[in-house]
Amino acid sequence: MPEAIMRNAEEQAVDTTGAGGTQETHDTLEQRVRNLEQRVETLTAAVRALAEGLELSPSNGADDGGRGARGARLAHEILLSRGL
Repeated sequence: MPEAIMRNAEEQAVDTTGAGGTQETHDTLEQRVRNLEQRVETLTAAVRALAEGLELSPSNGADDGGRGARGARLAHEILLSRGL
């Protein structure tokens, strides 16, 4: 699947060098993929923090003691700290 994504992105990439610049296009594409991977990792961490905050354990029942709010706050802080 990643190969298909790379191939699709390469097809859509715009060559700004005017001389065929395939290496520059490839390097730009690799950087874009790295940036997207970092964003996905950040979003994964934020969603994990939020989900853990919203989970109800049998010991705390309906009164979570603010655990949901803490999870939401942590997810928000993760996103802010990584520029999202």
